[in-house]
Amino acid sequence: MSDTETVGRPNQRRRTRKDLLQAAARLMKQGRKPSLEEIAEEAAVSRATAYRYFPNVDALHHEASLDVAVPEPSDVLRDAPAHDPVQRLERVDGALHGMIRANEAALRLLLARSVESAVRGEPDGLPARQNRRTPLIEAALEPARDQFKPAAFRNLSRALALVIGTEAMVVFKDVLQLDDAEAQKVRRWAIRALVEAAKKSG
Repeated sequence: MSDTETVGRPNQRRRTRKDLLQAAARLMKQGRKPSLEEIAEEAAVSRATAYRYFPNVDALHHEASLDVAVPEPSDVLRDAPAHDPVQRLERVDGALHGMIRANEAALRLLLARSVESAVRGEPDGLPARQNRRTPLIEAALEPARDQFKPAAFRNLSRALALVIGTEAMVVFKDVLQLDDAEAQKVRRWAIRALVEAAKKSG
């Protein structure tokens, strides 16, 4: 992949960033602490390209370790009822909440870094973060896609990303000062409400 392609279209930039994280995760699963050069080679990009996406190898290791911790949709949704989007989304919420609790300090640090990057302004419009929640949300919704109009399905997926994830944890815990049980009740209420609203959407 050339450097021109790497800093090209937004979708390509997201893919390149994801490729770097996945390459780092693969090497780390081997019990290694790979260098940035090794990760770039594994991802089939240049070292210079890798530096465009991550300021140093520690930042890449840090985020890759979180990628490893994110549950796979097939594991989360195994045996889940295909046409009950609420139950499937509750499984996703529970799995991500467990991952967030286990990695709270690391996720808060990642969130802080992304906020700092936004304040500084990312060069060339490079993505500040990887979107880990949407693939899980979309996998939960996919079997029930025919229950929603296309625009409603798209809006539902995006709205759920506001309710499920690290930022929601910060709001519930820091801003609203809710315990886990109270926060879960609110998230589950919001999930049900959003699904019903999307079904009724014209």
